[in-house]
Amino acid sequence: MTKDLVIIAGGGIGGLATALTLHQIGVSCVVHEAVREMRPLGVGINLQPNAVRELYDLGITKDDLDRIGLPAKEWALVGLNGNDIYSEPRGLLAGYNWPQYAVHRGQLHVMLYNKVVERIGPDAVRLGSRITGYRKNSGGVSASIANPDGSASEVQGALLIGADGIHSAVRAQMHPAQPPIHWGGAIMWRGTTWGKPIRTGASFVSLGTHRHRVVFYPISQPDPNTGLSMINWIAEVTMDNTEGWKQSGWFRPVPTSDFVHHFDGWVWDWLDVPALITQADSVFENPMIDRDPVPTWVDGPVALLGDAAHAMYPTGSNGGSQAVIDARVLGACMVEHGVTPAALAAYDAKLCGPVSQLILRNRGAGPFGLLNMVDERCGGTFEKIDDVISPKERSEFMAVYKAAAGFAIEALNKAERTIPGGARAAATQPA
Repeated sequence: MTKDLVIIAGGGIGGLATALTLHQIGVSCVVHEAVREMRPLGVGINLQPNAVRELYDLGITKDDLDRIGLPAKEWALVGLNGNDIYSEPRGLLAGYNWPQYAVHRGQLHVMLYNKVVERIGPDAVRLGSRITGYRKNSGGVSASIANPDGSASEVQGALLIGADGIHSAVRAQMHPAQPPIHWGGAIMWRGTTWGKPIRTGASFVSLGTHRHRVVFYPISQPDPNTGLSMINWIAEVTMDNTEGWKQSGWFRPVPTSDFVHHFDGWVWDWLDVPALITQADSVFENPMIDRDPVPTWVDGPVALLGDAAHAMYPTGSNGGSQAVIDARVLGACMVEHGVTPAALAAYDAKLCGPVSQLILRNRGAGPFGLLNMVDERCGGTFEKIDDVISPKERSEFMAVYKAAAGFAIEALNKAERTIPGGARAAATQPA
């Protein structure tokens, strides 16, 4: 029976969180993922407390998350001379009811995949199967599929969820006139290096200016023998983008010699940035890109989710977190409205507008905007930060961002569960 089947295009974090959520509320689903093998690719990401709350409600445990990362304790911005601009505790230490986790993105991805296979079955994720488009019909929607052997086929379902990333085929059909991928001029080099954690031992640190900075944080517990952790780092420089991105791909391995010179002299008694970069096992270059917001994520029985809906700059560490939130809100809407286009419309009404504003806020530097303000006022070098920007102004700036991103402490702690325990999708009338 396909009457209430939900087809999910894309088996990334958003698609897999959607599958786990639908299974939890009693909805049949199948994930079509283009890659032929799930491997732990990528580097580090942060899961904000609002997303960790949802993962806990999905039965993802603290032990599960501890195996792929560690709870973050601090978030800090540091000026060019190594002096603090702003720092605050994170997660439980900040008063949240849930921790913030710094994790290895690939290991999180594989963990979610394994959970889907364990709970739903080995056929729940069809690898090597790429959804290329859709047709709406009286029974719901038919999705076009490119199969691993090169053949094409269709699958019929009640709904289609396009969680197929920034290059989404579902989004391209839904919004054929959308502008191309937006690149603002920032280039990021990402890598991981084994090193000694600094400050709290679980600190997220951004050092430099809005246009020239390095971000780093540990994504593993220290090795008991060496005391070293896997340090995730991002080196970033903003350049002239008038001619657009000239490389052939959006994500490619590069030697550190291509860019380490941008950080010559970035050495303090507590940090050696050139050494952090050059000691990495492998490094990847990619432009900081997003997509312009669209007016709706929904076309009848079809909805966008995750990066397909709202690819955004990673300045707020909330891309992966928002994909998890998307999945849970979608599930809550099905609890109320069933496996119907009405559920997708409710999901769209709740998230599309606010998250579109978050895309633009992140494009404007997100929480790193404080670095930009300090750079404008003093060039990023100072003795006393209070002489440059007051504690009140710094705190107010961060409070506004947290509220926009959905993880203001009091509001989150008081919020009811997105999906009540034991809730099931509302029954729908036979077609």
